Amino acid sequence: MSSSSPAAAGPAADAAISPVLAEVVRSGFVEGRHRGSLVVLAADGGVELALGEASAPVFPRSSNKPMQAAAVLRAGLELSGERLALAAASHSGESFHLDLVRKMLAEYGLREDDLQTPPDLPLDPVEAQSYLAAGHVRDRVTMNCSGKHTAMLAACAANGWPLDTYLAPDHPLQRLVLQVVEEASGERVAHVGTDGCGAPLMSLTLTGLARAFRTFVLAEPGSAERRVADAMRAHPEYVAGTRRPDTWLMSEVPGVLSKMGAEAVQAVALPDGRALAFKIDDGSGRALGPVLARALALLGVDSPVVARIGDAPLLGGGERVGEVRATF
Repeated sequence: MSSSSPAAAGPAADAAISPVLAEVVRSGFVEGRHRGSLVVLAADGGVELALGEASAPVFPRSSNKPMQAAAVLRAGLELSGERLALAAASHSGESFHLDLVRKMLAEYGLREDDLQTPPDLPLDPVEAQSYLAAGHVRDRVTMNCSGKHTAMLAACAANGWPLDTYLAPDHPLQRLVLQVVEEASGERVAHVGTDGCGAPLMSLTLTGLARAFRTFVLAEPGSAERRVADAMRAHPEYVAGTRRPDTWLMSEVPGVLSKMGAEAVQAVALPDGRALAFKIDDGSGRALGPVLARALALLGVDSPVVARIGDAPLLGGGERVGEVRATF
């Protein structure tokens, strides 16, 4: 991944060792630990809890997608409902995801070859297995960011902007994305890299990321930010998939906005402005659920889905012999 500065080595490069956010316990023995940083914001936007380097820049990865979706609305693209949710999605590659991506491409006169997503398998392991069993191969539409890329291309087509360079950092659309990211987070982007899908990736501090999600849930109705938040919350299955924590959380806790990112990044905002963001340093997805569940509990979220998200069993001989658990 590239960046604007060779010194951009991540939040822990020049800082003290991050605190342990989760530990791996097998048969009563702690066999591993996951370190990271986390921030929790109170309803008034003040920092209620900060662990590790919450003020150091990280790449939010797909947790930036709500801001990218807001940018295509600001560019004049008319999207709503499931289509807008899919524009902010890291979809699982389920059939309803792929069907809507293809339908949107056709609606805007675009071809699958216009997508510059790298060919990939469905993000969801169950879907990937079924996809391969059916004889399919890696495809641009199947890549989990294809909804976002379709919306970006559609916004470019609507404005007469070049399609072949829509991922260039100096493209008009990507400059608009940068503007939205900085406005929503209240901070300047320190580094610009390249995400796994090829799109420009703007760094934020975890505090800035949490603040951005807070901005979206508190935005005025009808604004680009609020429209994205409302679409994601109304159609969470299009944001993630039927077997994903983001979907569970937005489906079962009214008003919550939630979006994970690769390398174990997560951001959440409650409708009253409370928010959180964290990153696990080693990028391990197995620690994400337990840390998220504990952070939600600190925010006062009381719902059965919190325990479901936090359950991360370790197996031995096919039986549960331990778990990954939060330590804060």
